[in-house]
Parts: sequence; structure tokens; C-alpha cells
Amino acid sequence: MIYDLLVVGGGINGCAIAREAALNGLSVLLVEKDDLASHTSSASTKLIHGGLRYLEHYEFRLVREALHERERLLKAAPHLIRPMAFVLPHRHALRPRLMVRAGLLLYDLLAGRTALPRSRRLRGKDRAYRAPLGRHEGGFVYSDAFVDDARLTLANAIDAAGNGAEIATRNELLSAERVGDLWHATLSDGRTVRARAMVNAAGPWVRHLLDRLNVATRSGVRLVKGSHILVPRHYSGDHAYILQQPDRRIVFAIPYERDFTMIGTTDVPVERPEDAACSDAEVDYLCEAASRYFLAGIAPEDVLHRWSGVRALHDDGADDPQSVTRDYLLEVDAEGPPVLSVFGGKITTARALAEEAVAQLGAALSVATQPKTRERRFPGAAPYPFPRMLHATLLYWPFLGEPRARRMTAAYGGALGEMLSDIHNAAQMGADLGGGLTELEVRWMRDREWARTTEDVLWRRSKLGLHLGPEAVARVATCLRDAPPLARAAQ
Repeated sequence: MIYDLLVVGGGINGCAIAREAALNGLSVLLVEKDDLASHTSSASTKLIHGGLRYLEHYEFRLVREALHERERLLKAAPHLIRPMAFVLPHRHALRPRLMVRAGLLLYDLLAGRTALPRSRRLRGKDRAYRAPLGRHEGGFVYSDAFVDDARLTLANAIDAAGNGAEIATRNELLSAERVGDLWHATLSDGRTVRARAMVNAAGPWVRHLLDRLNVATRSGVRLVKGSHILVPRHYSGDHAYILQQPDRRIVFAIPYERDFTMIGTTDVPVERPEDAACSDAEVDYLCEAASRYFLAGIAPEDVLHRWSGVRALHDDGADDPQSVTRDYLLEVDAEGPPVLSVFGGKITTARALAEEAVAQLGAALSVATQPKTRERRFPGAAPYPFPRMLHATLLYWPFLGEPRARRMTAAYGGALGEMLSDIHNAAQMGADLGGGLTELEVRWMRDREWARTTEDVLWRRSKLGLHLGPEAVARVATCLRDAPPLARAAQ
């Protein structure tokens, strides 16, 4: 078989491109050497946002596109993405109040028509917003959205596979060369495949792959590490804080997994993609950043978990890592069968990036394409908000209980209808492996969602690794290995 596209990289950009291409009728093979979203795409700040701070760098096009994509994504995946209020305490010494207010008004203007509340001043009656802060200061409130980044990446892959794409995880591209008008590629599963075009969506490894393909590039990449920490839940409420720092950076504090507060991120230049580790210095920085604002300070000994991801930013020549553009660049080399390389990008704009990428590939291959995903919902999405989806879950499957129903609805949405179609009580779901995770759900992740390891199950398909100990990990490993397949496998 000759594929139209060989997509290398199973992060958000690669999976979004595979989805857009498959919906356009192109034959697609996506290969990922590890798990889907196993690197940068599961190590983000978990936000769908326009990028308020990008306005300082005059990136109006990027902010406008991201805000419009935010609106699309809220409709396309209400189980994975939820609106969130952000409180921006004001410290006049950092940025003048009028500058911040003008920026927020511009943010609202660029968003156009939106279902989210517009920005406003922080009011005296906003007691829940003010209570955690170390002093009663002024500020602002605006809206963006929170996302399960790994599952959004997975949703792109599931929709791509449902429309004919082949998703091959744990499968590395070992080599590839141009032979006539085709790419001939050797994969770690022993196959040699042919493709009319290739997509380099390798993220932090984008330059490495170009070097391996012997393809020259005009574009540079800056590797910048962003780290996060988790501490015990620091305040009540579902709102987040955006905290301005003396170095003019901003740090977010975001409620996470009900029991925790996530604090991040940093901007640290690194030399290699493998340098994705949160250092003690970054922990100190993030603790100090949050303690400048919160009445109850945060110390390094409060940190329960830490993670870091390396962002592959398009090198625009900026000296300061935080000033490097978060916009993306698509570069096509058509000296023979084409290869399209993705430089930069962010989770919020992955769908728009994919639309542009497929249009460029279609032109290179003389294939007519058109936008397919602008109004398309992701698998499991419903045409109504998450609370209504949760209510339906509890109505149909009351034996799940509220905590498990909430977690599973947020992960699978309407796909629960298939998972639980023949389930009438908790016992039919198999043994509880810990935290409400059952054998049935692990089998679903394995047979429908490409999960192969305990880390895939507990840290990317779910976040139960934060709550469970080594005994549960061993039980999950046994289930992955020994449990019989589901009756209708997707792969």
C-alpha cells in the first residue's frame, strides 16, 4: 500500500494533522516512537487560551486565531474542555493598571462573539476570589478554558482512526529516503512503507528528524523547558490565578484533579529534548512566585509532584525565552516528494495548524482539500455542557457514584454509552484496581485507546497515578497483560 501521508509524531499537532487529512479522504499512517502525547503534549499548563501576555509582544494575529479556536474547542469537546475564570491581582509597579485594562479589553475585542464572560474589575463582593490573596488589592477577572491535554491529543487520534487513519504507537521511524516520487521509510516494527508525502510533527525532535532525512531547512527552533509543580489544594473554588512576577513573567495557579493546585510555568532554554526535568531551582522559583500573592505561602516541601515539557518554539531571534513567539511556522520542502515540517504551535491552535498543513500538502500533491474540522465535534462530545452530560451519566449508571461518574464523563463523554452498553452494575465492570479504575476501563484504554503501559493508563489516559500507590500499578500491569480483549476492538 502507498499512503498519501506518513505523519511522524503523535503529539497534538501530528494527531490533529492526521485527523484533518483523514477527513479529507487521504490515506494516513501516523507513527509515534512512544505513546501518544507522551512528551510535550501532556506536559502543558492544560489551558485553551488566547494568550493574554502575547499582546505585549504584538502577536495580535496569534491571539485572535487562538481565541476563535478556543470558542470552537469549547463546543467541540465540552467533556474535555471547561470554561474557567482567571483572577489577575494587580500590582501597579509591574504594569500600569490602564495598560492591563486596555489589554483585557483588546482580548475581549479579538475574541469576537463568545459564550464566555467578558473581563471586568475585581469587585469587593468577590470574596472567594480575594480570600486566598495576601492583601486586599484590586485586580481583574477574565475567562479562558482548562483542558485535559493528553486526552485532547488522544481524541484527535481516535477521530483520525475512525476515518481510516492508521495510528502506530511504539513504532519509530528508523530511516527514510526519497525514491522517485515516493518516500520509502523503514519502521521499528519491521515494515518498509511508502508515502507520497511526509509530515514532520516531531516537536522538540523536529530538527533531528530533518537531519535524519537529509533535508535542509531555513527555520530554526528554540527548545524551551516549561515546568510545573503540584501542591495540596491551596484554595477553594474552580477559578485560577494569573500572577505577575517582578521579572515580568506570569505564573498560573490552577485547581487540578480536585485535590491539588497546579503552579506553572517556567521558561528555561535547554539544549536537548531529553532535558525535560523540573529542577530544584524551578521549584524554588514557582514556590516564591505563588507565595508573593497567597496568604498561605508555598514551600518546596509542599510539592507533591513535578513535571516538565520541552517546547519546540519557532526561533524568531528574540533574546529572552519568554519573548520567543508561540506562533507556528509550516515549512514545505518539495525537492522531490514533499515533507512538511511543523515549527512551534500550541494546543489551542493545533486544529487551525492542521487545517493549514493539509491545505499546503494538498497543493503539493495536487489533491483538492477543504476544511473539515471547524464545526466538527470530537468523539464523545455532546451538543450540551458538561453538567448535563454528568447528569445523564448518573441517571443511566447510578452505580458508578458521583466521583467516578465525574471522572469518566470528563474522560469519555458520550463514548460511555458504548463502554457501558451491557453493564448494569459495578460488579460487571470487573475488579476495582484502585481509585474506581476497573478492569473494564483498562481494557477499553488498551483496546480502543492504544494504552500499553501502566504509565499510559495512570498518567495520560487518566491522572489516577496522582492518587494510587504501587499495589494499584501492579494490578493495572496484570490487567493490561492478561485481561481478554473487548468484543469489538477498534484496532
